[in-house]
Amino acid sequence: MSIDPTLFGADAARLRSSRLTDGVAVLIVDASGLGEAEREALEARLRALASAQPGVTEVRVAMTASKPTGPRLIAVGSGKGGVGKSTVSANLAIALSRLGHKVGIIDADIYGPSQPTLLGTSERPEAQDKQLIPVEVQGIKLLSVGQLVSPGHALAWRGPMASGALTQLVEGDWSGTELIVVDLPPGTGDVQLSLIQKARPAGAVVVSTPQDLSLIDARRAIDLFGKTSVPVLGIIENMAGYQCPHCGETSDPFGSGGAEAAAAEMGVPFLGRLPLSASLRADSDAGRPPAAGDGPAAAAFRDLAEAVLARLDA
Repeated sequence: MSIDPTLFGADAARLRSSRLTDGVAVLIVDASGLGEAEREALEARLRALASAQPGVTEVRVAMTASKPTGPRLIAVGSGKGGVGKSTVSANLAIALSRLGHKVGIIDADIYGPSQPTLLGTSERPEAQDKQLIPVEVQGIKLLSVGQLVSPGHALAWRGPMASGALTQLVEGDWSGTELIVVDLPPGTGDVQLSLIQKARPAGAVVVSTPQDLSLIDARRAIDLFGKTSVPVLGIIENMAGYQCPHCGETSDPFGSGGAEAAAAEMGVPFLGRLPLSASLRADSDAGRPPAAGDGPAAAAFRDLAEAVLARLDA
């Protein structure tokens, strides 16, 4: 006989089969995308829940993991807007590419697409057999709603239309790519849920500034990924410190260390800090991603990309 999967709560989504024979419960579990610690925690939860069921005298758990058949998606999210999520996404994608990976980026910020500006392109993608062909720019492939509409055009779309647009971007021709960075809109709405349902990310990165207001919303984003079994690769603290170009003194207009403290509190990795920089803002506005060049900013994004890869392969 089978065990009612609803008994396992949110973990039921990973349960592939459950049988109870002569007091022995056998659970087959999909552990794809989980690190060792997450696998152990999942197994412990399932064992405890199964052991508590009437007639169960022994629990056997078999963990399986499907090998990726296509590129792995790295979702970059934030609880609120204005924290530099899109800038981080663009430069992370380029830094991953410079580390030797074949990378794409999906601008899933449907209502505020900014990747064409950040990457310095106005080229429109072509379509072949109703499939969008990503544009190649800065050594990576790009698809964005911003490439499909006129500049300044307001997208007054309801949730289903936004989700449909996301589907077109995700189902573009991403052949040849290994990693796809997905620049999500701020918050925890339809686009985030649609992405998780249609193309579950291999991991998620959450961007926050050090200030308490931003961290409150970042916690919500982390909670969403946790509830939907998307591994949180870590938190990035953006706009952490500003060095005056005239006197060289460093100040902290948004505070300091808040994201690192929040990461420790929530038990998720802290991936590093990125400073508030006037040159970064100017280069981004001009379509010159700092990660594509040399200097301190490029080094910071390279370090970030290495930290993300380490967590993705953990």
